Amino acid sequence: MRFQGTENYIATEDLMVAVNAAIALERPLLVKGEPGTGKTVLAEEIARSLGKPLVTWHVKSTTKAQQGLYDYDAVARLRDGQLGDERVNDISNYIVRGKLWEAFDSDDGAILLIDEIDKADIEFPNDLLLELDRMEFFVYETKETIRATKRPLVIITSNNEKELPDAFLRRCFFHYIKFPDAETMSRIVDVHHPDLREKLIHAAMRVFYGLREVPGLKKRPSTSELLDWLKVLEAESVPDEALEKASQGGMPPLFGALLKSEEDVATVRHLGSRHGRRRGR
Repeated sequence: MRFQGTENYIATEDLMVAVNAAIALERPLLVKGEPGTGKTVLAEEIARSLGKPLVTWHVKSTTKAQQGLYDYDAVARLRDGQLGDERVNDISNYIVRGKLWEAFDSDDGAILLIDEIDKADIEFPNDLLLELDRMEFFVYETKETIRATKRPLVIITSNNEKELPDAFLRRCFFHYIKFPDAETMSRIVDVHHPDLREKLIHAAMRVFYGLREVPGLKKRPSTSELLDWLKVLEAESVPDEALEKASQGGMPPLFGALLKSEEDVATVRHLGSRHGRRRGR
């Protein structure tokens, strides 16, 4: 069982090595990188490549580790008791399975994605240490132990919004997805937009990488935003001359696909006006 990328996902050699090392070691793979570099899509493509079911747990700021195991719906049981429903005699009717339970219950060995773990409380990763180590947990209400039928491959993503505990990091195989260089990006663009004009792609890429080098941007444009921008450039039939002008310091056409705050728009406008003044001298 080895991951070698897919026709829809351009994986670098070091990323494939990391995925296959996590599989061999039976350790969670912790993937970090800029937003929009394909961390979440990676888990989807691993599942597709290996022919495994994907279980996705999207973490929010209010998410608790217990929710990944199970929830006991005491309110529903109380309501059913008041209505005389016979279901109240079996407490298991009120146990709601979480994403870890779902992954543990897969006969095929699921791919479990814990997405954006750094959004949750700092104790969230530590609260999952034992369950991810042993691949089991105890349900107190029914007094049963839930064990993984076949050990899932756990993919954990983080945008580096906060530091993760050392005890958690020790149990993971770590990989940082570097931002794609121009050659790798061209391959990614070709996968998603195979019919775009080569001249358009080259001109847009110059503008895109130029924007990423602008000092002081709050959010540099990502891979996913480049793909969106190329799509809308083609849809709106933007002429190559407009992109050429932008590559020389002007505002990019349809810049709302790339710049996501008024501060960043102002920064790029200011830089463009400085370039204009220099050319006018």
